[in-house]
Amino acid sequence: MKVTVNSKKGLKTELKIFVDKETINTKIQNKLDELKNQVNMKGFRPGKVPLDVLKRQFGKAVYGEVLESILRENTDSAIKEKKIKVAGQPKIDIKSHGENKDLEYLVLIDKLPEIDTKEIKNIKIVNYEINLSKEEIEKRVEDIAKNQKNFIDKKDNEISEKGDLVIFDYKATVDNKDFEGNEGKNTQLVLGQDLFLKGFDHQLIGVKKNSEIKVSATLPENYPKKELSNKPAVFSCKILNIKKSEKVKIDDNFAKNLGAENIEDLKKKITEQMKNEYNNTLNNLTKKEIINQIENFKSFEIPESLLEQEISIITQGQKKEELDKNKIENETIAKNRIKVGLVLNEYGEKNNLKVSEDELNQEIAKQIRMMPDQSKQIMEYYKKNPTAASSLKGGIYEDKIISLIKKEAKSVKKILTSKEAEKLILDESKKIQKKTQPNESAKVKKTAKINKKTKKVSKK
Repeated sequence: MKVTVNSKKGLKTELKIFVDKETINTKIQNKLDELKNQVNMKGFRPGKVPLDVLKRQFGKAVYGEVLESILRENTDSAIKEKKIKVAGQPKIDIKSHGENKDLEYLVLIDKLPEIDTKEIKNIKIVNYEINLSKEEIEKRVEDIAKNQKNFIDKKDNEISEKGDLVIFDYKATVDNKDFEGNEGKNTQLVLGQDLFLKGFDHQLIGVKKNSEIKVSATLPENYPKKELSNKPAVFSCKILNIKKSEKVKIDDNFAKNLGAENIEDLKKKITEQMKNEYNNTLNNLTKKEIINQIENFKSFEIPESLLEQEISIITQGQKKEELDKNKIENETIAKNRIKVGLVLNEYGEKNNLKVSEDELNQEIAKQIRMMPDQSKQIMEYYKKNPTAASSLKGGIYEDKIISLIKKEAKSVKKILTSKEAEKLILDESKKIQKKTQPNESAKVKKTAKINKKTKKVSKK
């Protein structure tokens, strides 16, 4: 193989590659030799098919396969030889080729630009810290307690009320006939939640322990037996027990049930949890500010292939009128995205940042902890979708780069109350909504709201 630089202009480089016919013929011969031991042809013993017969039968296919292999391998070797950092997929233009002929082709390459990351040291950020009051922690503890149902037995002569837990056996019929799956033992319902069948638990209000009652309800549309879907059914219910909810006492036992050592340990865990809820969102604001500052770094030439690819992603699904109307805006967004990506990647490479398999597995494990009932599906998804795993790895890599930038940036510490943090988050969310156009939906993710729902605190 002979490689020469045909032309250079800006980020575009054209390589001329020459491969002599002897090299090509040798590869074809080797491929035919492999094929000779694999094919079975009528009239010939295995491994004894003459080469001229193989050439007549498979010559064109073998040549095509060899040509494709040579183009791929020699292009990669040429790029490494010339030490070119490629942006996008190189374009190949074959000038001459054929069986028993030399191969000559051109490779048009978009190079990555030289990127200076010195400006990163001038980035200014705000490191937010949340200061939570004692009253806020107490309120969260009380909210958790309200959601922890503690049921105690009612007296035998007391009737069931909304909010009570009723335990019962049942046997259902449709048109006075039994059907598969029509019986239930020790079924539990909290009255008023309507979680069994629509209108079912309302009919259990006013019953007593050991009583029997018939309840009418319609089987759901998605009932496993299609012939029974939306059919009216009668449930003969035997009430086994009725329990009423009791206010949970906030003490050490309550804390232990939530995975803490005692009530003080629980409050510490809740404080940490609440701060993390705010910090996760505030960290996204800091990341956005870093990205905004990188967008304002000194401009550099953007490879055409990357620009075309990014515009294609941004404008996916747009009609011609939208494309024409937003052409300049789309190009600006695409250039900024590419600029930020290239700067971050260069900074990561200069600092030898990498994502290990352990880190990738830890991220997948984190997703599994959030959805434990779907652990198998999550694992299978990443095994069968290398692109998804690669994307996840890219996200981890970017987070590592941003974390390093935060350490080296000029930072100012700012302590916020929860109200100040919520106002800051809300204001930023409004700014994003105001700026975001329909075609920018992929660029900016709306700032996540603080999750105020009570959560179980698990022991670390």
